[in-house]
Amino acid sequence: MRKLLAEAIGTFWLVLGGCGSAVLAAGYPELGIGFLGVSLAFGLTVLTMAAAIGHISGCHLNPAVTAGLVAGGRFPAKELPGYVIAQVVGGIAGAGVLYLIARGAPGFNLADGFASNGYEAHSPGKYPLVSCFIIEAVLTAMFVFVINGATDIGGTKEKRPGTLIAPIAIGLCLTLIHLLSIPVTNTSVNPARSTATALFVGGWAVEQLWLFWVAPILGSIVGGLLYRSVAASNE
Repeated sequence: MRKLLAEAIGTFWLVLGGCGSAVLAAGYPELGIGFLGVSLAFGLTVLTMAAAIGHISGCHLNPAVTAGLVAGGRFPAKELPGYVIAQVVGGIAGAGVLYLIARGAPGFNLADGFASNGYEAHSPGKYPLVSCFIIEAVLTAMFVFVINGATDIGGTKEKRPGTLIAPIAIGLCLTLIHLLSIPVTNTSVNPARSTATALFVGGWAVEQLWLFWVAPILGSIVGGLLYRSVAASNE
């Protein structure tokens, strides 16, 4: 339960901080933080939580990351369901707090998207389903690959990542992912984050939610297996 609570709190922070930056600050007239600010916000939520709860739960904050770590042999499969539930619940709580804040703004409208992910007409750049599926799968694979490598404590002491370097590498990787893919899907690579906002928007966001579960999880499995093969060949 200690690990599950840490995952729920961490995912709460990711959704509130990341999606909150998009909803509350990205489009503010003249002073808005834009794509760069939102990308940094998501990266910083992971970086700060990795430092805060990494030693407790591993700081997955993402069903796809947990699935990728299972595929890579770095996490027990029996703990996967509990982690996923905790992450989704924490994400929904984060979106709930964000909604309570955002609805106080004049002209707030859930129909604007509430930082939800989408494809085709609901992609920021109107990208088709295939493009959105590919980018979500590929970027999640690379994210999981980086996470596996940054947190791998195998090998000699000289080869092990430092406790400070891992959160920075993972946070910056997520920042880069957002810089690349916000125009395409509004960036998911995280089914819990996508579910959290989609449930508030309803309609199209829920109808398109399947892609933001299937593509990231498929990509995460590839990323986990890929790192496992590379690490094994280096032993």
